[in-house]
Amino acid sequence: TVRSVAGMTTSAQIEPFRIDIPQHDLDDLAARLAATRWPDEVTGAGTDYGMPLGTTRRLAEHWRTGYDWRAHEARLNEFPQFRTIIDGQAIHFLHVRSAEPGALPLLLLHGWPGSVLEFAGLIGPLTDPRAYGADPAQAFDVVVPSLPGYGFSGPTAEPGWDSSRMARAFGMLMAQLGYQRWGAVGGDTGALVGRELGILAPAGLIGVHL
Repeated sequence: TVRSVAGMTTSAQIEPFRIDIPQHDLDDLAARLAATRWPDEVTGAGTDYGMPLGTTRRLAEHWRTGYDWRAHEARLNEFPQFRTIIDGQAIHFLHVRSAEPGALPLLLLHGWPGSVLEFAGLIGPLTDPRAYGADPAQAFDVVVPSLPGYGFSGPTAEPGWDSSRMARAFGMLMAQLGYQRWGAVGGDTGALVGRELGILAPAGLIGVHL
């Protein structure tokens, strides 16, 4: 089924999602990094002409041999993940419900060039404060979307996904999840989207923290 709100449409279908990058894609990335043809560098230029070559090479080598993608993949797969279609765009999100009764739903909006991984360390304390020595009355359900064009909410299907359009989409997402009273938190680019949420004031939004 399809819903329409404020000129936007959303599929009522929410599908479970799990990250499982094929090994040949990871091997291809490593091979591309190993085959990089590095440019020459102006001696003593420092950062006057951009990132120093040595720094770039160290970063590339870290990605090639030091970064454990499977460990990070497993970390994200610890959280329930889903995808849905809103305004023609695939939206990926984490959705972790608290076991505490009356937990307030909270939309967490990441920044640039970040991802939902920014909030991985917060999800436990927010959804289960009792386990962290905090007041269980301060528990939250958390919804952590990948902004359109980022991570598994990409690529964008068309231009025009500015902060206001993202805000409208996330207001629809919270409605699609059945939340009637919820808050939002955003930092960096997420703060721009959060500001637009405050301006648009979709049904159920009780406050925004930027």
